[in-house]
Amino acid sequence: MSPGAEPLFRSTARRGYSTEVSTYPGRVLARKLAREVDVQFASQPCAIQTREGEVQAHPGDAIVTGVEGERWRVSRARFAEKYRALPPTAAGQDGRYVSLTNSIMAVPMSEAFEVLLADGVSRLRGQPGDWLVDYGDGSLGIVAAAIFASTYELAG
Repeated sequence: MSPGAEPLFRSTARRGYSTEVSTYPGRVLARKLAREVDVQFASQPCAIQTREGEVQAHPGDAIVTGVEGERWRVSRARFAEKYRALPPTAAGQDGRYVSLTNSIMAVPMSEAFEVLLADGVSRLRGQPGDWLVDYGDGSLGIVAAAIFASTYELAG
C-alpha cells in the first residue's frame, strides 16, 4: 500500500472468514438480528447505488432495502440462506422478507477503507466509524455505525 492509500479488503468468494478480517486488530464476533426488509429481484443486469458506492447486480440477484432506506445486493445463490419470505410474499418473489440471524466477524474502522466485492468489479468505500463486515461466506461489506448498532449484536 502506498503512503496515503486507503486499505483495500478483497472478498474471496470462498466460504469461511477471510484471513484479512480474522487477523485484523479489534475484530469482533457479532450476530445479525432478524429485521424486516423489502426485496426486489433484478430482472436484468443493473447498477445499484449504495451509500458506499455502485454495485453491479445480475438477473436474479436480490436488491434489498433496509429500514433506513439503505440498499444492497445479495446474490441469488446466497439469498435463501440469509432471508425468508414473509406472508403473503412467496419465496423468490418481490416483497417483504426477514433477515435470518447469523454470525459475522466485523471490525470498527478508524480510517477510510475500500472493499472489492467478489465480482471483481464493484468497489465500496467506507468512512471512519463504519464497520468492515465479513459474512463468513466469502463476501465482505461495509455497514454504517448507526445501522450496525441497530441490526447486529456483539457476541458476548
